[in-house]
Amino acid sequence: MTGKVEEPQPHPVKDQLFGIDYCINSPPRWHEATILGFQHYLVMLGTTVLIPTILVPQMGGGNEEKVRVVQTLLFVAGIKTLLQTHFGTRLPVVIGGSYAFVVPTLSIILSGRYADEIDPHQRFLKTMRSIQGALIIASIFQLVIGFFGLWRIVVRYLSPLSAVPLTTLSGLALYNHGFPAVAKCIEIGLPQLILLILFSQYYSHAMGGRRVLFDRFSVVITVLIVWVYAIILTGSGVYKHRRPLTQFHCRTDRAGLIHAAPWIKFPYPFQWGSPSFHGGDCFALMAASFVALIESTGTYIVVSRYAGATPIPPSILSRGVGWQGFGLLLDGMFGTVNGSAASVENAGLLGLTRVGSRRVIEISACFMIFFSCLGKFGAVVASIPLPIAAALYCVLFAYAASAGLGLLQFCHLNSFRTKFILGTSIFLGFSVAQYFNEFSLVAGYSPVHTHNRSFNDIVSVIFSSPVVVAAMVAYFLDCTLHHGDSEVRRDSGRHWWEKFRSYRTDTRSQEFYSLPYNLNKEHTDRTSERWAIVRRRRRRRW
Repeated sequence: MTGKVEEPQPHPVKDQLFGIDYCINSPPRWHEATILGFQHYLVMLGTTVLIPTILVPQMGGGNEEKVRVVQTLLFVAGIKTLLQTHFGTRLPVVIGGSYAFVVPTLSIILSGRYADEIDPHQRFLKTMRSIQGALIIASIFQLVIGFFGLWRIVVRYLSPLSAVPLTTLSGLALYNHGFPAVAKCIEIGLPQLILLILFSQYYSHAMGGRRVLFDRFSVVITVLIVWVYAIILTGSGVYKHRRPLTQFHCRTDRAGLIHAAPWIKFPYPFQWGSPSFHGGDCFALMAASFVALIESTGTYIVVSRYAGATPIPPSILSRGVGWQGFGLLLDGMFGTVNGSAASVENAGLLGLTRVGSRRVIEISACFMIFFSCLGKFGAVVASIPLPIAAALYCVLFAYAASAGLGLLQFCHLNSFRTKFILGTSIFLGFSVAQYFNEFSLVAGYSPVHTHNRSFNDIVSVIFSSPVVVAAMVAYFLDCTLHHGDSEVRRDSGRHWWEKFRSYRTDTRSQEFYSLPYNLNKEHTDRTSERWAIVRRRRRRRW
């Protein structure tokens, strides 16, 4: 008599991602944490160097100005990261530069306001002060929407279904910074990509007991190997007769950072002079801060998964946005020429290393501050060719996107409503943003071309972001489409996240997101007293 054949069962739904070696509150040993922190510092360098490389020459600055901007961006990034890990979301997230601010910043630079300035350095200073003033005003948006709890109201209606496009496109939308940048120096970028995959995925399993060495430290090992290889190619004269653009991307001595960097330099507030304020610029960067806010929300969700934490309560997300706004204020005060957002590449690195420890990110922030003050040492590390960083992005952005796809486990994938919302939001996210970017590239201006430059920038910045378009479409459809149906709640996976809508509903939230130094108790007591007063007033009215 044959036994009964067991039916295959689906994988169980997990509100925490298992298989993480170190979660938020379980730090590795100090020597491991130091190397892991240095890895996070290496990963965030690509964006930190690339954005000033794009913007500073347009402003009239040379290598010395670019070095100072890179140092300032690193220094402020370290401070913002420490503030976010201590008082914000408390997640192991790096707060660095954001591409969302590049377009409106270029609009300020190319506005012609300082075109009559003959001295390039003076033009750089005046443009920088305009950007500083706009960043300071733009920070008010995130400060208000975060600390006043307005973002908490919005996020409360976010379901796993509407969060999938938000988190998935936070990684996929950056595809143009991946292999297209690798191909700019294929002899350096491609070996970096192949070695990273071999070391992190194949060697780590083949080596058995030494898995941790290749699995956890694959980034620093492969970057060191390929960097030495690039130095040998540069020293041997391979690129001597190549095109200037090829030399810029491939040579290790063309960044112009090492020679121009001072030995010791401490960035300080208003180092470029007093900020100037122009209404149109402020509104354009305020739109960019809205884009960075939405993109960072998706990154926070990704980080919470790879850190082994529970879904983020809306109040914690709102608190993190408030501190992100404070970081944007620091960007304006110090003059970083760029705004800030949660780093997607560092979120992907959490998944690659399976280490979501808060201590690692705090050490990484200390590296940022240390190397920003010791200019020569930081410039040596920052001179790594950008195709090497782009090869890392090919894997790290993919990890970030896959964390978003993992939220599909909470949804009913056989529902046609689910299929419509997912497909429509992701497709429109890519399609609308592609239209705006392609139109601007061909025509030289955005599809919305009015006489008001600031209004054009606002519309262009918002709809050029695939993450923002996809998130808005998914959020609207999920909140309005057949919302009265009782089955809709289960199709969207809302019942899985219901217990995380409030900070106190699940005890694990206090373990992962409570403030240090007993601040959480004082904040909670004041909030409870405030709500008690409100309830008493309501009873008196009745």
